[in-house]
Amino acid sequence: MMTKIIRTFVPDMGYASLILLMFCGLIFAVGAILVSRLVSPYKPGKVKSEPYECGIETEGPSWVQFNVGYYLFALIFLVFDVEVVFLFPWAVVLREMGITAFIEIIIFVSILFLGLVYAWRKGALKWV
Repeated sequence: MMTKIIRTFVPDMGYASLILLMFCGLIFAVGAILVSRLVSPYKPGKVKSEPYECGIETEGPSWVQFNVGYYLFALIFLVFDVEVVFLFPWAVVLREMGITAFIEIIIFVSILFLGLVYAWRKGALKWV
């Protein structure tokens, strides 16, 4: 019903509508940044230039290198977080798709499980 109403008022423009949408998004983003620069006060100072860490003055250099293990842990979390994004739509249409979808998701989860076992054996899950 709603699509019929929209189609009567908005003609099919093809790629022109996509370009218009991208242009409007760009204008909106750049406009928001420009308005914030024009409206907000700018008063630089010594105190404002210092690193802020929960209200406590920093000790030593503020730029420190983090252990690469933290990044590996975050990437592994991201992989399994994306897995959930793929599992939810599959769970919604499981009854319609039948046994084929079930077999495909078993293969998908098995590949991810093998990746988890590989990361575990390499020691990527050990918190440093």
